[in-house]
Amino acid sequence: MGRDVSARTFTREDRQRYRERMQRCMDALGTMLVEDSFSFSRQQMGLEIELNLVDRAGRPAMANSEVLEKIDDPSFTLELGQHNLEVNVPPRELAGDETLDLERELISTLASADDKAHDAGTSIVMIGVLPTLRHEHFDRRWLSTQPRYAVLNDRILAERGEEVALNMEGAPLPGRAGERLSSYAESIMPEAACTSVQLHLQVAPDDFAAHWNAAQALAGVQVAIAANSPFLLGRALWHETRIPLFLQATDTRTQELKNQGVRPRVWFGERWITSIFDLFEENVRYFPALLPETGDEDPVDVLGAGGTPSLTELRLHNGTVWRWNRPVYDVVDGVPHLRVENRVLPAGPTVLDTMANAAFFYGAQRALTTSERPLWSQMSFQAAEENLYSGSRHGMNAQLYWPGIGWVPPDELVLRRLLPLAHEGLKDCGVSDEARERYLGVIEARCLARRTGSQWQRETVTLMEERGVNRDEALSAMLARYVELMHEGEPVHTWPVTP
Repeated sequence: MGRDVSARTFTREDRQRYRERMQRCMDALGTMLVEDSFSFSRQQMGLEIELNLVDRAGRPAMANSEVLEKIDDPSFTLELGQHNLEVNVPPRELAGDETLDLERELISTLASADDKAHDAGTSIVMIGVLPTLRHEHFDRRWLSTQPRYAVLNDRILAERGEEVALNMEGAPLPGRAGERLSSYAESIMPEAACTSVQLHLQVAPDDFAAHWNAAQALAGVQVAIAANSPFLLGRALWHETRIPLFLQATDTRTQELKNQGVRPRVWFGERWITSIFDLFEENVRYFPALLPETGDEDPVDVLGAGGTPSLTELRLHNGTVWRWNRPVYDVVDGVPHLRVENRVLPAGPTVLDTMANAAFFYGAQRALTTSERPLWSQMSFQAAEENLYSGSRHGMNAQLYWPGIGWVPPDELVLRRLLPLAHEGLKDCGVSDEARERYLGVIEARCLARRTGSQWQRETVTLMEERGVNRDEALSAMLARYVELMHEGEPVHTWPVTP
C-alpha cells in the first residue's frame, strides 16, 4: 500500500479490467519463476520501524506532516494515522558487522529525528500500541493527509457495510480478573494503533518457500518473547494486542461472512507452500480487489519484449492482503527480486531490543531452512497458527507446540532449542561473532528474566495501581518512564519496575 491511488469511485468495468490484469501479472510471474529471471547476488536484509508521536503529556500528537517536514529525511515517511511515522532502513548485507553498523545508524537517526520532533512540541516513541490512545483518536479526521489512506478507509468500510467492531478478552493482570474490551470505531484508525517492525530478507526463488515456511513456524515464538502491546483504550488486553487489533481494524467481513468461514484480509494463511507463486495465487483467488486501479503496462508484453514488468496490479493487491509473513516482488534499477517481509513484531522498546529480535529471527530462520528434515514436515500448519495467537495473548506465559518437545513455554523453547539454532544460522550467514553474541545474548537474558516490554508495562501499571493511582494516571506515568528508559537504550529485561 505504499503507492498513491486516486480518490475516485471504482466501476464494475474497473473491477473486471483489474481482475484480468492481475491474471496477466500471474502469467508473467509464472514465466519469470520458470526462467529464473531474478537477481540474488547476496543475502540482504531490510528494516522498517513504525513510530508514534506524543505530546508533552504523553498523548497522541496528530502532527506527522509537520514533524516529517522538520525531520527532512527521505528515510522517514507518513503512516496511516497523523500520530504515526515510519523509518525505512536501506537494504544491506546481513554478513559481517553490518548489524552493528545498523544499530549505531538507527540510534543516531532516531535521536536526530526526535530532536527535530521536539521543535513541533512532540516526541517519538517506539512501542507496539500507545497506551494513552483513547476512543476519540480513532476518528476519521485523524487519518494522514495522503489520499490513499482515505481511499483505503472508505473502501474497507464500504466492503464491511458497518462500523469496525473491537472485541477482546484480556490476559489477567497478576491477582486480577481478566479485562474485556467491547467497542466500535467509524474508521480504520484503530489500525494506526498497531505500530510494528517489519523485517525484510531477500531470497532466491528456489529458497523462498523454505524461508516463508520457517518464518510462519517462528511467528508464535517471535511475538511471545518480544511482546510490547498490552494496553488499549485503558484496558489490559493481550500481551501483543496488535495481533487481534490489526485483524479487527481492517476486517471487511460482516459477522455472517465470518460465520461462513470467509478469510480475513489480515491472514496467517492456511498451508505450507512450495513456491512464492502459491501465495500470490491465493491472494488473487480469495480476496476481491479493494483498490482496482490499473496501470498502462501489460506485463506479459513487457516480459516478451525483454523488459522487467512492474506487476503493478499484483503488487497493489498484495498490499491490501496483510499476511503476517508477506511475499514481496520488487524491482530495483530494472532488476527484479523476491523478499519475505516478516510483520509480526511490535516496535520497541529500544533499538538494541529491535536488533536482537531481528538477529534471532534471521538466525533461527536460516537454521530451519537448512535442516535435513524440514520442521514443517513435522508440524501442522494449524499448530503454527495456534502458536501465533497463544504467544500474542499470553506472552512468556504461553504454551507453544514444537515438534520433538510437545507443549512448552516460549522462554524454555528458545533457551533449549532455538537459541542454539539461531547462533548456528547467523554463523552460516557470515554474521560476525561480536554481533551474534551481542544480540543473541540479549535474547538469552530476556528469556532467563522472562521480561518483555509487555511484561514490564503490565508490572509497572499493576504496582502503580496498588499504590492507589487510577488507570489513566498509571498509563501516563508508565509511558513517561518507558520513554526515559527507551532513550537510555538498555534492553528491556534490565528495566527496573518502580511506581
